[in-house]
Formats: sequence, structure tokens, C-alpha cells
Amino acid sequence: MAYKYMAEAWRKPSESYVEEIMRQRIVEWRKEPAIVRIDKPTRIDRARRLGYKDKPGYVVVRVRVRRSGFRKTRPDSGRRPKRMGVLKYKLAKSLRLIAEERAARKFPNLEVLNSYWVWEDGRYKWFEVIMVDRNILPELQLGKGRGRVFRGLTSAGRKVRGLLAK
Repeated sequence: MAYKYMAEAWRKPSESYVEEIMRQRIVEWRKEPAIVRIDKPTRIDRARRLGYKDKPGYVVVRVRVRRSGFRKTRPDSGRRPKRMGVLKYKLAKSLRLIAEERAARKFPNLEVLNSYWVWEDGRYKWFEVIMVDRNILPELQLGKGRGRVFRGLTSAGRKVRGLLAK
């Protein structure tokens, strides 16, 4: 029952207690490194829905990713602004998928299970990535070879590939 109220509060952070708490936390988060392993998920309701369990083998990592559209550097040689090719370029990957990939590179012994949005400000977005130790939890059937995230098998990867309706 408590998870229901937590989820409701996170749906509209400005109307609930969430924004006030996060405003204080974000000050500390900005000073931390871009990828930080944390003890407990910030949004336990969301983490549990995406497969997190509080037992050995499950790890939560908070990843900070820069926000904004993709801008290419301006070419030196002359051409009219229309042909510069600087603005209106979009990244093929979502920032959430980029966050998952960075977490997977930082922790090569862990497998990315899923991720979710935590907070954002004018400059950064923070995502929490749920990771699993394949050696401790072999019953999860995560497969072998290169990580799931690099093959586009996480929910963020499947969405980018057009396999999820949302």
C-alpha cells in the first residue's frame, strides 16, 4: 500500500513532498562523480516494479548524464548557415540508454537489468540503473556474451529500437 502512495507522489513531484526532498539531495548529487554505486534505490517502488530485490547480487547505480540537444561543431570553411549542419541534429539513443551503457562499462562484471529516471535540473539528468551480478544470480537467465544493454535488450534499448509501444 505504501508503494502506491510513493508512486503517486513521484507522478506529480511539484504537488507532493518529492520536489522539496530532491531539491536538497540534488545539491549533494552535483558534487558526486557521474557514476555512483548506492546502497538503496531512491525510488524503491519503481525499482521493485522493474525487478530489483533487496538481496545479494542486486546493485543500484546512479548515473548523471548531460542534458540538451545534440550540437555539432561549426565548420571552419565558408558556407551559408543553412548548410552548416550544426543545429537540429537528434541523437539516435535516449539519454536513459546512454546512462545504462555508461554504468555497464563502469561495472563490467555486472549486467544491466533495467533503469528509471530519478531527477533532472537545467544541466543534468539522473537515472538509477539496476544491475545484477550474473555469478551470484544465475537463475535470472540473462544470457551470455556481450551485455544486454549493448545489444539493445533492456527496456530503454527496446524502446529506441521501436519494439515498445510507449
